[in-house]
Amino acid sequence: MEFRKKQKLFSQGDPATHLFYIQEGTVRLAVTSAAGKEAIVAVLGPGDFLGESCLVGQTVWIGTAVALSPGSALVIEKAEMLRVLHAEHELSDRFISYMVKRYIRTEEDLIDQLFNSSEKRLARALLLLARYGKHNQQMMLPKFSQAVLAEMVGTSRTRINFFMNKFRRLGFIEYNGGLKINNSLLSVVLRD
Repeated sequence: MEFRKKQKLFSQGDPATHLFYIQEGTVRLAVTSAAGKEAIVAVLGPGDFLGESCLVGQTVWIGTAVALSPGSALVIEKAEMLRVLHAEHELSDRFISYMVKRYIRTEEDLIDQLFNSSEKRLARALLLLARYGKHNQQMMLPKFSQAVLAEMVGTSRTRINFFMNKFRRLGFIEYNGGLKINNSLLSVVLRD
């Protein structure tokens, strides 16, 4: 399927009958509480799966997936994915590896939220969004609003603005028609 920016791929509470393999673009997964408070729990991009919990009996989506940029995804019905995972051992191994890495990332996100300052959480979020370690010295980010970054980090947009200006002043990030992340931003994450 092709999707456009701000298009919903699925909504919280809808039946979970398939999963997505993102080929291009960026998708955010957010959960909304009964009180209406929203939290972004993941931002996914090319090579990521979305909605894989339907494979283990989750019958409804626990969050809402919205495209942050135009892109495309392979839509895979639950029964077909289960069939292929049983038949294709190489795919099964890669999928298990992906899921374990995603689980570890979720644990790291929880630890980050519990123990780190909002400045450190923002630095880590920017590095993860830029897919740190998979590129060279500088990484370009798709366009994210400060409000989206605030939801991801769990702080206010005002604090995000303050830290983004600080990061730019220190040379950790650059604005040149897009947001460029320099590897030096890692120093904020590693600082005690």
